[in-house]
Amino acid sequence: MPKQKTIYTCSLCGYQSPKWLGKCPDCDQWNSFYEEVKTGPSRYSSLNPETSNSCPTPINEIILNTDDRILTDIKELDRVLGGGLVQGAVVLIGGDPGIGKSTLALQAITKLAFKKKNVLYISGEESLKQLRMRAERLGNLPGNLFILAETSLEKIIQEIKNIKPQIIIIDSVQTVYTSELESAPGSVSQIRETCAKLINLSKETDTSTFLIGHVTKEGAIAGPRVLEHMVDTVLYFEGDRGHSYRILRAVKNRFGSTDEIGVFEMGQSGLSEVKNPSELFISERPYNSSGSVIVPSIEGTRPILVEIQALVTPTSLSMPRRTAIGLDSNRASILIAIIEKKLGITMYNQDVFLNVAGGVRLNEPGIDMGVITAIVSSKLDQPVPSDTVICGEVGLTGEVRSISQTALRINEAERLGFTKCILPKNSIKNTQKGHNIKIQGVETISEAMESIFKLK
Repeated sequence: MPKQKTIYTCSLCGYQSPKWLGKCPDCDQWNSFYEEVKTGPSRYSSLNPETSNSCPTPINEIILNTDDRILTDIKELDRVLGGGLVQGAVVLIGGDPGIGKSTLALQAITKLAFKKKNVLYISGEESLKQLRMRAERLGNLPGNLFILAETSLEKIIQEIKNIKPQIIIIDSVQTVYTSELESAPGSVSQIRETCAKLINLSKETDTSTFLIGHVTKEGAIAGPRVLEHMVDTVLYFEGDRGHSYRILRAVKNRFGSTDEIGVFEMGQSGLSEVKNPSELFISERPYNSSGSVIVPSIEGTRPILVEIQALVTPTSLSMPRRTAIGLDSNRASILIAIIEKKLGITMYNQDVFLNVAGGVRLNEPGIDMGVITAIVSSKLDQPVPSDTVICGEVGLTGEVRSISQTALRINEAERLGFTKCILPKNSIKNTQKGHNIKIQGVETISEAMESIFKLK
């Protein structure tokens, strides 16, 4: 028997220490160390040495097949994956409980099974009867969709070798354990060991694998952060369970664009695609109401129109509140300071509440001028013209800086019936001629506000 020893592992980054530490020296996280019993070194040897391709190969001699990508026929999912599922790729899906991770995975493999693909769904949280009931609610039941309720990694690998599926789903990876370790399922060492072996199996057998992961209360995927570095693609589900719309965002993708999003709507029969998200996000926009601005944003390769709402009210508190939902709160504070400094509008005694309608989270700087316009509109109680879209990055000195992919933003605004677009002056040269929409370029935030609100 190998000698056992106790080690302490950080639950976020996987850093190991022979003694307990209050703060992780690698990721600076407090109280993240868990005690583990280690019996010996990990073994990541090849699962099938006879077929393992370990010989160096010149890159120009590697043959690519046209069918290396597998289409799931869920266009929003294929878009986020970069054009389809790559053979041998490992995709990690995370999100809050009940947001639709298992539903989307089951819908995807059901469609793949109808395309004569051999698929295997492995569940460690539901029984076979429960999975059958959920599959019936989502649609038909293909005969080559195999279901396995198992948590032992050794039994899972044995069944995979027997069935030889083309696509595998592990739901969820935190429930799988290996008997080589004595720690409980879901611990750092178990997740790291089981995922390493599943990834190794996927690469050797050219099997595409979906790993569904739990998230912590901070919203990160549970387990060591190194897990996200090991897989090929990381997808996050965003959205509130109180709303029917879900956003699937790619935060890492070795085979496609990052920050790509797919929009879904949760219904009685599962998740359905939203083919026109721009029209969806602005469909309930209040007209002639102050504090509402439409902004063309770029998410990955897709232009979408979103509504930014602002509410500015006087406060009796010594420290005014600054609340932002769907936006970076630190960036919002900077934009409020720019308003007070460069526009001369008093904000130190005002509460400011910002919201992106529809549950979308915006990260790009091209929405800065839209956020400022919404705040000023609410403060002055003057509505922004309903046929106008606004975009542009704002610097600390009040200048409006150029943005990328201007033509895509204008085309999307024109397609939905908007007649005027206010954008940075330096970005006009990147637009195409022949637009029916009126384009106005501005150089400073003061010039933009004067044009919209006649503010001097």
